[in-house]
Amino acid sequence: MTSRRVTIAGGGLAGALMAKYLGQAGHEVTLFERRGDIRDATIVRGRSINLAVSERGLTALAEVGLKEKVLEHAVPMSGRMMHGIDGTLTYQPYSKNPEDCIQSISRGGLNRLLIEAAAEHENVTLRFEKRCIDVDPDSGKCFFIDERSGQVIEQDSDLIVGADGAFSAIRGRLQRTDRFDYSQSYLDAGYLELHIPAAEDGGFRMERNALHIWPRGRFMMIALPNEDGTFTVTCFWPLEGPNSFERLTKEAEVRAYFEEWFPDAVPLIPDLEGDYMKATPSSLVTVRCDPWSVGKVCLVGDSAHAIVPFYGQGMNAGFEDCRTLNRLLAENPEGWGKALRDYSAARKPNGDAIADLAIANFHEMRDHVGRPLFLLRKKLEKFLHKRLSGFYLPLYSMVSFSNVPYAEAVERARRQDRLVYGGLAALAFLLVLGLGVLLWA
Repeated sequence: MTSRRVTIAGGGLAGALMAKYLGQAGHEVTLFERRGDIRDATIVRGRSINLAVSERGLTALAEVGLKEKVLEHAVPMSGRMMHGIDGTLTYQPYSKNPEDCIQSISRGGLNRLLIEAAAEHENVTLRFEKRCIDVDPDSGKCFFIDERSGQVIEQDSDLIVGADGAFSAIRGRLQRTDRFDYSQSYLDAGYLELHIPAAEDGGFRMERNALHIWPRGRFMMIALPNEDGTFTVTCFWPLEGPNSFERLTKEAEVRAYFEEWFPDAVPLIPDLEGDYMKATPSSLVTVRCDPWSVGKVCLVGDSAHAIVPFYGQGMNAGFEDCRTLNRLLAENPEGWGKALRDYSAARKPNGDAIADLAIANFHEMRDHVGRPLFLLRKKLEKFLHKRLSGFYLPLYSMVSFSNVPYAEAVERARRQDRLVYGGLAALAFLLVLGLGVLLWA
């Protein structure tokens, strides 16, 4: 492949992986990041939401030789553990296959690993504390400002990759181009993180290989395991109104609230009141735009499709963006214009599909996971998957344990449901009809 000059704005997960991909392919890559070098930082909890790496993310990591290294720092989760108000635990495996797990890992730790991997290539330059202020999609010029000196840096590129997050400066510039569509929407809920320390012997205070959920109807709490025996706890509550963050302003109110709704978690969080009062709730946004490429600029990750975290696919979708973009660039070595157009056309429908699924799963996790009808449906899915594995594949399995495109997975699940539930309805009708015939005979 002919070496090209590539500028990447954003050194988060997708930006760092894209730098690794393109550095590995031999291109001259310069990555600019607004924040300081994460390799020099202390990884702190508080605003991260632990990541769940699944098949799509692992596939991309395998292509750049990092899968096994990442898995060394991950904790596999094979299912959901629901916590009732009375302390009752109910376990739901994700799949009939024991090897189907999602992997819990620290966002900061994974980001550092990816930055270190990108830096291994001599043709990759990393520049920190440099904020993007403008971009020219037609010429490939990008402008950054040094956060310390105030100096403006002009960068010429054959390709500019916008990987600078949900409130992307690159996308903000594209929004001023003709026929560029953009929207953002917020959930009425926000999130706040707490911390469960490891046991005195360094072990886990709860089941380590599960994603823990406290579903409470209009609000919930989850906990994901970390490799050091701790759990990252995330409260997903309304920002305003009943059972919301705004109602808890004093330590005594926090204690009383948790004892009412999450009593089994109270002994697990030693500094519950202190942790809560020091934290600030953050909002949950969904971002959509179209197209994902304009001129010499393309968007990956949250810059193109920020989604809420309830399907565990935000990072996985971003990594799939990088994987798709890298493949299309390699397939079009003579000119990247077609590759960028094909990338946008291929990824946009899938970005919309996973955004919709993430919002739907928020309501499922919060409102339905403990209800009898939901549990019955999951048992039916498990039965069909086991008995008809060549025909029936649950939507969650397609999304989390395969590389089936998101939009295709949604459509296949709809077809399956129409056949299965239509068949059950027909069977029920025949049984009722037969019973009626017997009664009248």
